[in-house]
Amino acid sequence: QVQLVESGGGLVQPGGSLRLSCTASGMIFRIYDMGWYRQAPGKQRELVAASASGGGTNYADSVKGRFTISRDNGKNTVYLQMNSLKPDDTAVYYCNAHHRWNGAVYWGQGTQVTVSS
Repeated sequence: QVQLVESGGGLVQPGGSLRLSCTASGMIFRIYDMGWYRQAPGKQRELVAASASGGGTNYADSVKGRFTISRDNGKNTVYLQMNSLKPDDTAVYYCNAHHRWNGAVYWGQGTQVTVSS
């Protein structure tokens, strides 16, 4: 049974930083593309950052230069370092795993990030 467990969310002031973590179990982590999505109230879920199984990353334009996605295949964990946070970054952040060959998709339960003074 695949599980993705996020941690690291919380309340932070504008300009602050947070690091989210997502640890996977029940899957061969290194062969999955991993991503972070977010959903703000009243908005659709959107891709924030992605890390391909074979290497390579991509980011939403709104977070380029501020957020960094990384992964540790030995720890089955993907991270999202978020710097220079803005109120518009407030959302529930979800970890996602995607197997590009068989199409399997898994989601974590989400972690709340609130950017407010």
